[in-house]
Amino acid sequence: MTSMETGQGREGAHAGAGAASGAGAGSDASHGTDADASAGTDAETIPVSIGDADSDATVALPAGQRPTVLPPSAGHPVSRRERAVRAAVEQGLIGAAQPVVGLLDVAGVRAAARELREAFEEVTAPGTPVLHAFAVKAAALVPVLRLLRDEGLGCEVASPGELALARAAGVPPSRTVLDSPAKTPAELREALALGIAVNADNPQELARIDALVRSAPTASPIGLRVNPQLGGGSIDAMSTATATSKFGVALCDEGAREWTVRAYLDRPWLTRLHAHAGSQGMALETMAQGVRATYDLAEEINAAAGRQQIGTIDIGGGLPVNFDDDEVRPGFRDYARLLRATVPGLFDGRYGLVTEFGRSLLAKSGLVLAHVEYAKSAGGRAIAVTHAGAQIAVRTVFTPASWPIRVAAYDPRGRPKTGGAVPQDIAGPCCFAGDLVARNRPLPLLAAGDLVGLLDTGAYYFSNHYAYNSLPRPAVYGFTTQPDGGVRFATVRAPQTTAEIVAESGGGHAGALTGLR
Repeated sequence: MTSMETGQGREGAHAGAGAASGAGAGSDASHGTDADASAGTDAETIPVSIGDADSDATVALPAGQRPTVLPPSAGHPVSRRERAVRAAVEQGLIGAAQPVVGLLDVAGVRAAARELREAFEEVTAPGTPVLHAFAVKAAALVPVLRLLRDEGLGCEVASPGELALARAAGVPPSRTVLDSPAKTPAELREALALGIAVNADNPQELARIDALVRSAPTASPIGLRVNPQLGGGSIDAMSTATATSKFGVALCDEGAREWTVRAYLDRPWLTRLHAHAGSQGMALETMAQGVRATYDLAEEINAAAGRQQIGTIDIGGGLPVNFDDDEVRPGFRDYARLLRATVPGLFDGRYGLVTEFGRSLLAKSGLVLAHVEYAKSAGGRAIAVTHAGAQIAVRTVFTPASWPIRVAAYDPRGRPKTGGAVPQDIAGPCCFAGDLVARNRPLPLLAAGDLVGLLDTGAYYFSNHYAYNSLPRPAVYGFTTQPDGGVRFATVRAPQTTAEIVAESGGGHAGALTGLR
């Protein structure tokens, strides 16, 4: 990440866009310092509602009444978020020229990575090799991968592009895992040449690997992905362990388990076993049962081989995220302790472990901040038209019941907006009627020039852009808060320019079709 620090005694890459922002001019001195909290001053809180007005999850306060909360300390994630929003406005990171940005709390990411490491250290035998490979699809941004690398994590990749990003971030092959249900021969050849761990998805892919292993030696650990077919969770599209899932070898299908055991016995170099039963909407107990089924299969294979052929089990990721409020639940410790209770043999030191968490590492640390361009009404419903819609929040717009999002209201200076809750739609810029990130959501009435924050968007929202209407990818900035109340930003990704949109849309081949007769 490139530092954008400017201000007294500092020079930055963007004038006015990176100064440490504290409790000086343009900021509210009662906001976001430990001194404020200890002095008992009233701290503003962001009015946030969850779900639609007719949802059980909605909590609307009477008009004019604000929730009574203890003011968060300066180091609290909510306090850091509030300070970052204010600073983003003050430093010009969001405005007319850049009406939507992503903000990533670096301290929050570091804390999540630390909790993950410590959670598994607490349940594994001393000396157990454990690789936490971040699922790159959750945030395909090189500076994020570098940050996680520095926090002791590797990368799980599922395409040539993701592998290139991991390599650009300096993640070594020994800490990289290749998963995908559609690996090409070229992808497999590159991975095996580099020594990257590979999880084969199916018998045909395993046959391809057979040929490649015969043609050239490899240092890659190689495993097979299996599907324990435990059933799905509450979000069907995210459920990876259903009876008809496209992933892995379906263990409960006739003859599949016997084939799997034989596949290992015929290939002494097949030394890993992988399953990924978790996903958003999946119960932890079901996920743990998926790991148990994978462990039981590894024990069966090793017994048949008469040796410890499988030395590492890749348990995947998929820890669900709480999108209802700011609490982190479940946590990595909750899952690790459940696994130890459910599969004690997995943690006795005989097996190395690989995990592949993504969303649960980053979601809570991210915020999409968008400018309200217009405020209008239709049929008695207030509508705030913003610059964050389906191009950023694809799943939320198209499947809102499965992917609801919390929305925070801010005034033009980035201060939490106050006032009675008014049901309103939060609309995006895309040219279709359903481009709404929230429907009938009770919030302080938004006006043109205000800001909205889409919370818990640190995973998937920043890097999985949907180029509807040729809308640009927004800038993403990482931030840290300073002991003096200031905020420092660093560029993770610069905003996409219209020239870049034209170039990737065939601008250099404008006459290509007219020349065909």
